[in-house]
Amino acid sequence: MDRKWLALVAVATGVFMLLIDVTIVNVALPDIASDLDSSFSNLEWVINAYTLTLASTLLVAGSVADLVGRRRVFVTGLVVFSLASLGCGLSTTPLMLNLLRGVQGIGGGMMFATSLAIIAQTFHGKERGVAFGIMGAVTGSAVALGPLAGGVLTDAFGWQAVFLVNLPIGAAAIALSLARITESKDPHDAGIDWLGAILFAGALFLLIFGLVDANKEGWGSPQILGCLIGSVVLLVAFVAAELRRENPLFDLRLLRKPTFLGASLTAFCMSASLFALFLYLTLYLQGGVLGYSPLEAGLRFLPITGLTFLCGPIAGRLTTKVPVRLLLGGGLGFVGIGLILMHGIEPGDPWTVLILGFAIAGIGSGFVNPPLASTAIGVVEQRRSGMASGINSTFRQVGIAGGVAALGAVFQHKVEAGITSGLAGTPAAARADDLSAAVTAGQTEAALKGIGSQASPEQIDRIRDVAHTAFVSGLNTLFLITAAVALIGSVGAFALVRKQDFVASGPGQGPGGPAGDGPAAAEEGSAPAGARPGGAGDAGPAVGEGARA
Repeated sequence: MDRKWLALVAVATGVFMLLIDVTIVNVALPDIASDLDSSFSNLEWVINAYTLTLASTLLVAGSVADLVGRRRVFVTGLVVFSLASLGCGLSTTPLMLNLLRGVQGIGGGMMFATSLAIIAQTFHGKERGVAFGIMGAVTGSAVALGPLAGGVLTDAFGWQAVFLVNLPIGAAAIALSLARITESKDPHDAGIDWLGAILFAGALFLLIFGLVDANKEGWGSPQILGCLIGSVVLLVAFVAAELRRENPLFDLRLLRKPTFLGASLTAFCMSASLFALFLYLTLYLQGGVLGYSPLEAGLRFLPITGLTFLCGPIAGRLTTKVPVRLLLGGGLGFVGIGLILMHGIEPGDPWTVLILGFAIAGIGSGFVNPPLASTAIGVVEQRRSGMASGINSTFRQVGIAGGVAALGAVFQHKVEAGITSGLAGTPAAARADDLSAAVTAGQTEAALKGIGSQASPEQIDRIRDVAHTAFVSGLNTLFLITAAVALIGSVGAFALVRKQDFVASGPGQGPGGPAGDGPAAAEEGSAPAGARPGGAGDAGPAVGEGARA
């Protein structure tokens, strides 16, 4: 096989690993909670530690790569990611796991930030469109296979396998990258905005930490108020610093373009709604209520993930035939409708009551994802397309982290209130706090076994009913919240995305996404060889007729 296609295999492998690790751990979380005695907030951090550091690393890693070499940063990311995966698989405490998940996210961010530029440097002309089309398929398959792969590995080998499986794959990708990826740099790089990177990461961390621990510490506690106020202060400082810098890490002036703002809002709302909900759906399907095994739970996600994958190519073909705002706004509208249809489940319902909502949300997701970031880069000059793609990817990861944390605060409060109310006046009332902690962590049956010797079978059944009712009540509330977020994003996409914002394209330049994966560039299409952050499947050139808004 030609050297450049082997380079594509190496990049695709790394990107597949980092993307599948966003969702592969979901179905392993109940087993992690059981083995490591994890609280609900610990489980949130398994997701958030990864997405937070991934989002925080994306933009700065692109600048570092332009300066020291993109292959060097990509391979370093592979090494960091693989070693952190080993550490995650060997973790013996929730703190150890979550710290190493954070390190994993740093490695993932280094890979994600350089993948676009490496492919743009390696491929030219029509081959570049083919390369990005392949990367788009890799992205879609990572989303589709995550829950299922996590279920297979957890059932067969234990939760540690969802991390350890990265070792042989990572080793092969490292060897292939060193042998086949050609080094490249940007001789005109303007330097690294370390101040912006530190302020942005600090603001995100304080916000997520405050949301995750708010119920435990109390919303009015000095610790939580300090985190939330500190987050706002750092965010204001970040905005001020970026507006004053000639070559900022995050050019906030891009948000003045309505279409770019609409694409960013769409990215955030997509992640903060459906993708952030995956954690709570997993807990519901497994130890929270229904009691399915990890594999059985993974299979039940297929109406969402499978249709997301299958609808992607259809959306890609439609980007040159219908206004892209219809794909973004309409897709998010479908996600919102699907989430509304999930609302209203009862504790005794089978999982099949969710199928229609799952399917409609999956179709909507499939139509949103392909044109999303390619719309964002389609409205900026060629030299800024890397930053535009990186910002869009950052909004995606921040949406997941923020969504998981905010939904967790609401969910935890609803479950605690439901259990406290349901057990009031009973002998089990004294155990309400412990039971609430177990239920939110998906450990309902384990908690009931602990009570078993101290209560009659009838009392145990009563406690189980209260626990399931409280869990389902909390989940129904999350369905409404996430539906509202998705519909807000839908309205924003319809209102903000417009045809006149797209930059005129021509041979060798212009907006575009992977083949069949977003607004298409004219003729051959191109991405800048020195493009900064952007993920495979998020941005890139394509062969096509030109985007429609």
